[in-house]
Amino acid sequence: MGLFERYLSLWVALCIAAGVILGVSLPAFFETIAGIEYASVNLVIAVFIWVMIYPMMVNVDFASLKDVGKKPKGLCITLVVNWLIKPFTMAALGIFFFEYLFAAWVDPQTAKEYIAGMILLGVAPCTAMVFVWSQLVRGDANYTLVQVSINDIIMVFAFAPIAALLLGVTDIVVPWETLLLSVVLYVIIPLVAGYLTRRLLEGAGNDERIGEFTAKVKPFSILGLLATVVLLFGFQAQTILDRPIVIALIAIPLLIQSYGIFVLAYGWGYLWRVPFSTAAPAALIGTSNFFELAVAVAISLFGLNSGAALATVVGVLVEVPVMLSLVAFANRTRQHFT
Repeated sequence: MGLFERYLSLWVALCIAAGVILGVSLPAFFETIAGIEYASVNLVIAVFIWVMIYPMMVNVDFASLKDVGKKPKGLCITLVVNWLIKPFTMAALGIFFFEYLFAAWVDPQTAKEYIAGMILLGVAPCTAMVFVWSQLVRGDANYTLVQVSINDIIMVFAFAPIAALLLGVTDIVVPWETLLLSVVLYVIIPLVAGYLTRRLLEGAGNDERIGEFTAKVKPFSILGLLATVVLLFGFQAQTILDRPIVIALIAIPLLIQSYGIFVLAYGWGYLWRVPFSTAAPAALIGTSNFFELAVAVAISLFGLNSGAALATVVGVLVEVPVMLSLVAFANRTRQHFT
């Protein structure tokens, strides 16, 4: 592991602190950056995420994608966890904490909004950042691409019905622009760029060039992650300082959900004797969330300043530190898998 990867948790912690300090010190700058968006997708963050994903896409070998169907266990774990378990456990945890455990500290209407925000996070599996987590555990790039792609297809049809069922409403309006733009930005464009780069490197007649190239661009992937962390925490710096107790209350069930889903999926992969390069990304896909979609729907349904919108934002803030801790755990337990 290189310097960036070896001390990644330290760099992220420093970037979280830097983001909060800069967000408070330079609010106008972060407001300007936050305003550079289309269909609720921030284009600056999209660029940084693209930088994160691109090195992994270069490693995708299209010739071997046809063999992915011969290993269905990883796909089974991903799909069952994301669509038959995760949304419902998130709803149950939200209800338990905010209608019972935290009922004395939160009024009923606000509690319902917090629960709604958490449900929207639970129904939206990750599209972009999971490529980064997969790369950090040296997952199978081809298999991860297929897992994410199938999730995206299912999300087009299943997001609104499941969200409507759990929220108890029937007028869920899916922001299709947000959903489709995110898939284009985070999957299709970097995939095409990676494919063209790989073809160019393979055309030189030296297979080692692919490894050499990805080794050179890999530090940029980590830098993209760190820049994203600074921006995310900079955008929400004032909220973090103004409402630390509320954020802590929302974070508790989100943390339990994240670690619980990872244990379930990762343990399933271990018991089912799924290779680590497939099992680890499958568990990480189930754990992470498509926060752009969740935030966009929360704002459209409940309003910008609602408890639902705040809950989805807390999900954004919690995700990076949680996912890094799970990446570290997966790497330490790699030897227990086949």
